[in-house]
Amino acid sequence: MSDAIPAAAAEAPALRYTLWQMVKYMLGLGTWGFGGPVALVGYMYRDLVEKRGWISESDYKEGLTLAQLMPGPMAAQLAMYLGFVHFRVLGAALVGLAFVLPSFFMVVALGALYVTYGGLGWMQAVFYGVGAAVIGIIAMSAWKLTTKNIGRDKLLWAVFLVNAALTIVLQAEMVWLVIGAGILVWLLRAPPKQWLRGGTLHAAAAPIAAAFALGNADLHKLAQIATYFAYAGTFVFGSGLAIVPFLYGGVVKEYGWLTDRQFVDAVAVAMITPGPVVITTGFIGFLVQGFWGAVAAAAATFLPCYLLTILPAPYFRKHGKRPGLVAFIDGATAAAIGAIAGSVVVIGQRSVTDWVTALLALATAAILWRFKKVQEPVIVLAAALIGLAAYPLMHG
Repeated sequence: MSDAIPAAAAEAPALRYTLWQMVKYMLGLGTWGFGGPVALVGYMYRDLVEKRGWISESDYKEGLTLAQLMPGPMAAQLAMYLGFVHFRVLGAALVGLAFVLPSFFMVVALGALYVTYGGLGWMQAVFYGVGAAVIGIIAMSAWKLTTKNIGRDKLLWAVFLVNAALTIVLQAEMVWLVIGAGILVWLLRAPPKQWLRGGTLHAAAAPIAAAFALGNADLHKLAQIATYFAYAGTFVFGSGLAIVPFLYGGVVKEYGWLTDRQFVDAVAVAMITPGPVVITTGFIGFLVQGFWGAVAAAAATFLPCYLLTILPAPYFRKHGKRPGLVAFIDGATAAAIGAIAGSVVVIGQRSVTDWVTALLALATAAILWRFKKVQEPVIVLAAALIGLAAYPLMHG
């Protein structure tokens, strides 16, 4: 403790910004930050490290590594970590809220429109096109994640393929398969001899995961929503899209809160709004239980992300590169990516219903493959316009 005080004192004069300046920046990024998690973390590096010099290169890299290792949405976790660097728990909380709130209010507004006008032909036509484009977007995301995280690793490929196949067969992602894959790779690659000694990071994270894994399904619907989405936010590894197959298994298959069509529309809404893709949970919560359902779902999704950022952060430099932890995350991430790939088939069966939607899905994937800088919201907007034109012809 005595060592921490001089370090903090030495650090304070070097600060070139206030907490409120950081909050204002994240509020702006959450409002206009299109392009998905990779683009968002890139914006943070460009603006906060290169242009403004608020965050050091080493602090940024440390935060990015932690965000990639822990479950939850990468961009939101990095934002929280950057708030934690100089302003600790309060900074992480305020910066995280600022980053998430703009897209939350956008999906609530879209949810209100959807509930009011969802039965109208024009909105059905929009989501007819957008739902097909989303399948192409998810397919390309799965491909990018596969090449980035799995590469030529045969063990991880085996985990990926098994989980993709099981997702297709079971029509949902099983969280215990993801955790089991992480344990399998850990045991094969880094037997727990030295990992079990002094595992401070794991001791901090495990009770949180256990707490959110348990929930009383007999509580009224808001509590049920909060429990389920906290569970989802705690155990989903990979990118923001990794939550899609997991949510499908819960909100459509297990609880029956949404129809297949509504679920695909919820994913589409997340694609056309800035900020983290995981904000789709707010839209789903709104459809299930109105505004407070949106609050419960979004808050429960991001709370584990927040806790799994601030609790390990002080210990991360010391323990973050332990072979056992890295091996577990590799296995869990490979399984999560396999589930994303499998969800392309599962969700595609509901969204690709004719030759127009099949062509839209394939064209979306091809465009994203060929033109790397095209952003998803542009494609989604084009797909909406195509849907408006094609839907009356196909369903007239």
